[in-house]
Parts: sequence; C-alpha cells; structure tokens
Amino acid sequence: MRGLYITDSYLKRFEATAKEVKDDRFVVLDQTAFYPNSGGQPHDLGVLIREGEEFPVVYAGLFGGQISHELGRVGLVSGDRVEGSIDWDRRHLFMRSHTACHLLSAVIFRETGAMITGNQIGEKRSRVDFSLDEFDRSMLAESVEKVNRIINEDRDVKTAVISREEALEIPDLVRLEKDVPEREEIRTVEVEGIDLQACGGTHVRSTKEIGRVKMLKAENKGKSNRRVYFEVSEGD
Repeated sequence: MRGLYITDSYLKRFEATAKEVKDDRFVVLDQTAFYPNSGGQPHDLGVLIREGEEFPVVYAGLFGGQISHELGRVGLVSGDRVEGSIDWDRRHLFMRSHTACHLLSAVIFRETGAMITGNQIGEKRSRVDFSLDEFDRSMLAESVEKVNRIINEDRDVKTAVISREEALEIPDLVRLEKDVPEREEIRTVEVEGIDLQACGGTHVRSTKEIGRVKMLKAENKGKSNRRVYFEVSEGD
C-alpha cells in the first residue's frame, strides 16, 4: 500500500475502511495519510474517528508493505469506516525539517561530494551525518547559511513517482551511501535548480515555507563521519 502522503503531503484528513485489526490495537486501513516511521522521519500522530468516537494513533509503522496504525485505545473492528486526522503541526514541522535536510545535503554534496551516512528528524532538533574526510566546523556553518539563502529564494519543491529504470539513469539521485532501492517505482523530490533526490518522506511546496535553519552544533563522529545538528524556525 502506498501512503496518500506520497502524492499529497498536505492532506490532513481522509476517509478509509479498517481492513484488518490485530490484537485490538493495530489497524491496517485500505488507504492512509499517516506517515510511518521510516527514512529518518518519525511517524505521524493523530486520530481515527468512527461516528464521532476518537481513537488516538500513537504510532504508525511499515510492516510487510502495509502501514499499521497503533491505537491508544481499543474498539475499532475490521470493516469500520473511519475518518483519519493528522496532527498537522507535528507533520508540518517534519516537512520543513526534511526539506531543509535535502538542501543541506545538496550544498555539502556540491562543495565536497560527501554522501549522507545517516539522518534523524526530530521535534526539537534534527541531524544529518556526512562522509567528510575533514572536520571543518566553519565550512559546515557556512553551508547552513547557504541553505538559508536558498530558502529566501523561494524555490519550488516538487515530487514525482518514476520507474526504477528512469531512476537509474539519473546521476546522484540517491544521496545516501546505498544503492537505488529495490522497488519498481521510485519517488523523487526536486528543489528547483538545486537538488533532485530519491525520497519517500513528506516535504513543503516551496523553500520559503521552511523558515530559517539554525546550526546548533557540529560533531566529529569518527573516521570520515561528521554530524550537523540543526533546527528550523519560522524565520525573521
């Protein structure tokens, strides 16, 4: 099942049917906008609503190709029609932070050719790890300022779903230190004139929506592994 967020990260509410309920708490829907914990982006929170009765979604994960929703209370059964509602403030923060991750990786990749060795988006702060030989804190700080200049240019951010064959023809599409995923279709995220990466996460529609990126600290995490912590704010 492909999540509805793949084509519309701004979808806050949706209707669905409970296909399967396991152990009274774990629900698979016929469609969902809830993002599952994956790719360094945390899961969405929110509620499923059945005839006015709310069932909090406390976790969403991807298991065997299905997105499972863990509920904070029991009561839903297979066949129930529900309305899903996403915790939008949390989702939008992750969208802004995730797009900022792409910009930072694009800037550093252009400057050094460094790949991403790890990343984690968070509510308080986010981080990206790079395969850099030298630990140069001033270079990393300048890269963050370059990201802020790109943000202020208000560039469009677009997503698309392409075939694996098409993806393999695009140089540097995968910025992580691994190959193109073994899937028939690959979702791409493009920042106009700046970056094109394979990514299944949620993103904003324009860079200006990110706000401002602030580097919190940089760390030397061992041989050829440098970490940058940052946060996003609403801007000046």
